Amino acid sequence: MRALTEQDIRGSFINCSKGEAKRLNVPRDLAERPWDDLDFLGWRDPGAPDRSYVVVERQDGLVGVAMRFQPAQRGFLHRSMCSLCLTTHPRGGVSLMTARKAGPAGREGNSVGAYMCTDLACSLYLRGLKVPETGARFEESLTLEQQIDRTRGNLLAFIGKL
Repeated sequence: MRALTEQDIRGSFINCSKGEAKRLNVPRDLAERPWDDLDFLGWRDPGAPDRSYVVVERQDGLVGVAMRFQPAQRGFLHRSMCSLCLTTHPRGGVSLMTARKAGPAGREGNSVGAYMCTDLACSLYLRGLKVPETGARFEESLTLEQQIDRTRGNLLAFIGKL
């Protein structure tokens, strides 16, 4: 992914108002992000523990999505799988992220949800740069490029529903 500026990020959101996009907390460490290893930019809002954001590049430009989630209250032995990168995590490592739909449907309260890594570090898990609490990912027969394409496809399909 190419390096993004704060202005790029704020102008990309499709499911919130310009005022909301202007007020949301953009990561302060944009210059230190491992852009070459990211397939999308995802972060949790430090000022609002139930909010997270994703920005991904599509053929028609950048698309940003504001999401909400409930911190998981799962048991110690419970595991969940991210629907984007297929990484499994124990207790709270995966959350149901819901995004308000864009346009009139969103104003009526309609939303779309998907189970995602709570820290939105799917790109790093795929590349082995971050290890889930379980210590490893399932071994797959797909190449890294195929796994990246699948993850991006899963995210773009989620965004397409908005």
